[in-house]
Amino acid sequence: MIFITAKFRVRPEYADQWPGIAAEFTAATRAEPGCLWFDWSRSVEDPTEYVLVEAFRDDEAGAAHVQSEHFRAAQRILPSHLAETPRVVNATLAQDGWSTLGEMSVPEQR
Repeated sequence: MIFITAKFRVRPEYADQWPGIAAEFTAATRAEPGCLWFDWSRSVEDPTEYVLVEAFRDDEAGAAHVQSEHFRAAQRILPSHLAETPRVVNATLAQDGWSTLGEMSVPEQR
C-alpha cells in the first residue's frame, strides 16, 4: 500500500472551517475504489494544523487519485485557505492495513 501523512497549516481565519472546506474532496477520495482510508485530525498543540493520514491500495490507486477531477478541484480550491505548502511523508509498505501496537496491548474486554 501507499501510506501518506501530510501536515496542512491552515490560515487562522479558516482553521475552524477546514473540515467543511475539505469535505467534498474528503468524501470523493474516500469513495475511490483504491482508497483504504483518508482521515483528518487536528493538532492538539496548534489549532491551525491538520494532519491527513491516507492510504491507497497500490501505485495504480495512488495514480488514479492524483489524476481524479476531485484532486484537481482540491488543487484549485484548498491552497487559498493554507498558510504554507503542506508537508508530506510518503512510503510504500508491504501491508494492506493497520497492525496492532503490541507494546500497548489492551486485554480483551467482555
